[in-house]
Amino acid sequence: MLMQEKHRCTWSLGDESMIKYHDEEWGVPLFDDAKLFEFMVLDTFQAGLSWKTILHKRENFRQAFDNFDFSKIKDYDENKYLELLNNPGIIRNRAKIKGTIINAKLFLEVQKDYGSFAKFIWKFVDGHPIVSNIKIAQDIRATSPESDSMSKELKSLGFKFVGSTICYAFMQAAGMINDHEVRCFRFKDL
Repeated sequence: MLMQEKHRCTWSLGDESMIKYHDEEWGVPLFDDAKLFEFMVLDTFQAGLSWKTILHKRENFRQAFDNFDFSKIKDYDENKYLELLNNPGIIRNRAKIKGTIINAKLFLEVQKDYGSFAKFIWKFVDGHPIVSNIKIAQDIRATSPESDSMSKELKSLGFKFVGSTICYAFMQAAGMINDHEVRCFRFKDL
């Protein structure tokens, strides 16, 4: 008897790395600050591009940005900035690179004020994932009242590249919003 293929969210199909990311990471509730910062960096660079592009460059980003270690990134100087700007393995966007350095500094400030970035960020969904009950991919929203609030507060703290659409994508990735299609095998798992 042949094993039936698992149903997955349609956005993940057609690329092995996208399928792996969908099956193992996307939408899993995250409370680890290091991983949350990684997703914040990746979502910053994804703005205006496809997630597939970023995912295929993820290891390059990991190497270029010291394994997403925000305590190192906060101290990047002009030489490191120029090195990143000339790194063909990542997205070489001046504003996004500078924004990542600024965000690393602010990330540490939020940790200091709240005990962890996770405690701060999860308050926008009252500590529990929002379940969207998506029937088809076209039903996925780009923003929500929660991402609007997150964006507003992060901007007030000085964070860069934290518009509501980016915040919503971050919330999906970090499992704060379960936007798996209801027929997807991961919907019930999460």
